[in-house]
Amino acid sequence: MDSRKLALLCRELADNKKAEDIVILDVRELSSVTDYFVIAAGASEPHLRAIVDEITDRLREDHHLRPQAIDGTLKAAWIVLDYFDVIVHVMRQDVRERYDLETLWGDAPRVKARKRAPARA
Repeated sequence: MDSRKLALLCRELADNKKAEDIVILDVRELSSVTDYFVIAAGASEPHLRAIVDEITDRLREDHHLRPQAIDGTLKAAWIVLDYFDVIVHVMRQDVRERYDLETLWGDAPRVKARKRAPARA
């Protein structure tokens, strides 16, 4: 799976668990470490756990993908899932505001969400 498709899938999986303010940053031109950051916020430890579990479980079960590394803790309110070409940051909103990755990587273009087709009756 190419890195853009993986980033979009991570956003969709985070959205499945009602993650807030999900952003994908394209850092290919700015970093030699990864291609995309997916940044998502959760409201509480259980919410963060649900988001992280949805991403890790579904990628493992449906696509046989496991993160190269997992860093952070629910207590610290910031968990990083390293899928090599895509790094997923799941954090509580106050932690997200404090570290402000979107401004730190402000030169990175944001990947726009595709509009979903309206459901047919």
